[in-house]
Amino acid sequence: MEHPLPPPPPSTPHLTPHPSRGGPVPPSPPTRRLTTAQALLTFLAHQHTEHHGIRHRLITATWGIFGHGNVAGLGQALTECRTSPAPGRLPGPGIPGHTPDSRTSTSTPPGTPAAATPAPAAAPTPAPGTMPFLQGRNEQAMVHAATAYARQSRRLSAHAVTTSIGPGATNLVTGAALATVNRLPVLLLPGDGFAARPADPVLQQLEVPYAGDVSVNDCLRPVSRYFDRITRPEALVPAALAAMRVLADPAETGAVTLALPQDVQVQAYDWPEEFFADRVWRVRSQEPDQRELFDAVRAIRSARRPLLVAGGGVHHSGAESALAHFADRTGIPVASTQSGKGSLPYDHPADLGGIGHTGTAAANRVARTADLVIGVGTRWTDFTTASRTLFQNPGVRFLNLNVTGADAHKMGGLALVGDAGRSLLALTTALRDRTDDHEDGPGAYRVDPAHEAEYRAAKEGWERRVTAAYAAPDEKARPTQAQVLGVLDTLVTDEDILINAAGSLPGDLHKLWRTRAADQYHVEYGYSCMGYEIPAAVGVQLAAPGRPVWALVGDGTYLMNPTEIVTAVQERLPIKVVILDNHGYASIGGLSEAVGGERFGTDYRFRAPDGSYTGEPLPLDLAANAASLGMRTLRARTVADLREALKEARESTVPTCVYVETETPDTVSGPPPADAWWDVPVAETATRPSAAWAREEYDRQVAARRHHL
Repeated sequence: MEHPLPPPPPSTPHLTPHPSRGGPVPPSPPTRRLTTAQALLTFLAHQHTEHHGIRHRLITATWGIFGHGNVAGLGQALTECRTSPAPGRLPGPGIPGHTPDSRTSTSTPPGTPAAATPAPAAAPTPAPGTMPFLQGRNEQAMVHAATAYARQSRRLSAHAVTTSIGPGATNLVTGAALATVNRLPVLLLPGDGFAARPADPVLQQLEVPYAGDVSVNDCLRPVSRYFDRITRPEALVPAALAAMRVLADPAETGAVTLALPQDVQVQAYDWPEEFFADRVWRVRSQEPDQRELFDAVRAIRSARRPLLVAGGGVHHSGAESALAHFADRTGIPVASTQSGKGSLPYDHPADLGGIGHTGTAAANRVARTADLVIGVGTRWTDFTTASRTLFQNPGVRFLNLNVTGADAHKMGGLALVGDAGRSLLALTTALRDRTDDHEDGPGAYRVDPAHEAEYRAAKEGWERRVTAAYAAPDEKARPTQAQVLGVLDTLVTDEDILINAAGSLPGDLHKLWRTRAADQYHVEYGYSCMGYEIPAAVGVQLAAPGRPVWALVGDGTYLMNPTEIVTAVQERLPIKVVILDNHGYASIGGLSEAVGGERFGTDYRFRAPDGSYTGEPLPLDLAANAASLGMRTLRARTVADLREALKEARESTVPTCVYVETETPDTVSGPPPADAWWDVPVAETATRPSAAWAREEYDRQVAARRHHL
């Protein structure tokens, strides 16, 4: 006899007697059955950051290249999540559809410090519950694009990147290192082998005889701020929450890796509905400790020749207005690292431009005699400190304002741990009001007028040298690299964004570029990665639609990684790529010459009969290559051609390349020197005179190095 099926459970929860105790038991929490990959993407679509009272979608898109390690898992999940909102979404209050254009906004969000700079304009936020997909051409390039997007978004929004196992996963390592070195968030989702190990080894598996749980994804551990391998579906819940915490933490952020075995990606599980609720990760704006603030104020009041060095933390915090307020009130001059350039506009009276090996002679002159150096949001790399030979005042001391304690204690400095914007405002107020018992008596602090007059005169002198380097007296001549920047300088406004990372361009840009807006200068110099610029332009254009985005690349950098031109064409992103062709590795060639290497192996030439690369130049046509990838291409042979080509490119609504061969500058037409050293060790013994001379110079320079304690 057949028995009818039991009736379906009631639609509303109710209490049922406990079978052993007779008492009521609570209803089971609602669940949703999804694969691990589907659950992860649904979770990501409901994560948000909040800063100064404004919410932002945390993960706004996923980049991907599919292979057997992710096509059936994340690939299938993206087809379901990229356009349709997940059912049962629990709405979160106050999540806007897009981030307003802060450059034209006059309102101040609740909780924003009075002089803080709001986040820049961003692309529209994806529809709730969806996950847009972006198709990449190279795994490393996808990470670069995602990292640049996060930087342009002031680390409040980020992208995820998914790859297959094997080479797809290991190609992520360079991009992950760049993101982590620069403290920029990116979520990496590489496929992995089988958690259940049905066959061993499988395709692309790295066999490690002493460890059965190692895969090539473990290469990502040292370059990730958080790493986890999800070997069971339910392990995703704590791992995903930990990943979001790190991505949203200003002091901890960087590359985050969740390695996803391909069998676990497709396994179904009954996920608690609460896992998919909207979740807000508040980005802390830490107030400074009062005792540390007191000590910082005493140090500044005691200084006679102070200098402030602005690092990337100023931009990440949105502290540009707070810094300008501080400089206006105190008269303390401001120099900037590569990532901090633009913290003040170039025409601010206190802005001395770049500092260190690639900086301005004006900033470095002040640095040599400074008795107090205030580092704000800087890691104090060797380029900034001229390999610890720059700050030569015998009594120099350091005050480090940083959100990260480890950076705040560098250079033997007095630490002020806190958000850059809030801490600068607190310092300004304390220096204006009488808050300590300094023996000089009450009153607002301001630098000595003689110090102010001295650094302003140095600034004016440097600007004259920049103008001379930019000048192109012969419009029919081939331009130098500095003259290319000079022509571009006449065309851009504060809307334009310039991107660069490697070669000789970062040095020229740090010295010469006249930054007009806080986010105009986008030079990646923490990792100085060749091949960053073009994918970064894609990421920045996604974050800042409607603004002119320029990728400035040398021929060496272009040959490293031009593939994301195809992505720009596919997505109809009107990036502008300027290729400066000097037929070789010009930057490293100059360094080679300086350290006794005689430019060996740095020119793009045929091999000569003696085995050296001194034959005829290689017949490369990079403009034709860019055109073959779908870009509109403009060739410029003279300064006049360049002026017209750059103007046309700026107005173009399609991806456009400007190709120009540059002239090697002489000592007169080239950029002025920074007058700051960089430690690149030279051979202690050599038979060639160039190396012997270089070693003598090295020994002379290294003698000036000091440890700041």
